[in-house]
Amino acid sequence: MKTIKNILAVVGLVCMSGLFIFAAQQAPSDENIDDTPKLINDYNVYALSVPDQLDFAGEAVPLKDPDVYERMDRELLVNTYWQSNGLLMFKRAEKYFPIIEPILKKHGIPDDFKYLAVIESGLTNAVSPAGARGVWQIMPETGKENGLEVNSNVDERYNLEKSTEVACKYLLKSKKDLGSWTLAAAAYNAGNAGVSRRLKEQQVNNYYDLLLGEETGRYMFRIIALKEILNHPQKYGFNFTKKDLYTDVPTYKIEIDTAVTDFASFAKGLGINYKILKIHNPWLREPHLNNKSRKKYTLEIPKEGYYSSAP
Repeated sequence: MKTIKNILAVVGLVCMSGLFIFAAQQAPSDENIDDTPKLINDYNVYALSVPDQLDFAGEAVPLKDPDVYERMDRELLVNTYWQSNGLLMFKRAEKYFPIIEPILKKHGIPDDFKYLAVIESGLTNAVSPAGARGVWQIMPETGKENGLEVNSNVDERYNLEKSTEVACKYLLKSKKDLGSWTLAAAAYNAGNAGVSRRLKEQQVNNYYDLLLGEETGRYMFRIIALKEILNHPQKYGFNFTKKDLYTDVPTYKIEIDTAVTDFASFAKGLGINYKILKIHNPWLREPHLNNKSRKKYTLEIPKEGYYSSAP
């Protein structure tokens, strides 16, 4: 037994020595020790104060309801501390909100609905597994029913102006059917029929009293959280200057009513390249245009001097 104890003692000593050596190897250098207080002060995670009053499209959020309060708190926390994504939303909003806002206004839809586009796609031409496309995440049949061309050659769900028009039509119908803008926004995610059915089944008449699945249950709170954060950046720790934000490149429009066999050559003739043509016209889905019907299409072409690459 004594021999075994001696062996164990030696093994233990070796292990401890190894740990000390490892610790010495992993210990941070003292070289930048003066920066430590700054790093600590710059990286803090705080509980957030949920504002006393919040609304969507002028419709109040019942924050005195403890369930509503906690759900709102969750989305403010998630979207505040997902800093990289939040900063990208500020950058993209500067570029795309000026296109969306006047179309909402034209249709009499509250300006708050631009935040719906933010949570639907992050203001990108997103592609969902279910088949939705574009900034407004429009399904193929919805697009076709509302006058968009949707096929392998041309997909106007990627046209921000036209897809915003379709979103407006859908939202106006939802508001008429369901009675409130909040329910209309929820229906953009769950469908008019789905929201109507749940209201009837649960014998309630507003979004905040509904028991919903995870996605639709978080939907309005995500919209309202993004609205709050995007309107009060410094309050939530986002710091940037105007020059940090993205801006839209000025364009001019041309019409075509013929087939185009090669958009790379077509673009070169306009003094740009195929990539730039696609950036401004993402609804062109193939490197050619069939156009057997001689339909008129409007292309946006960037004005000279904004791109450094030669055609």
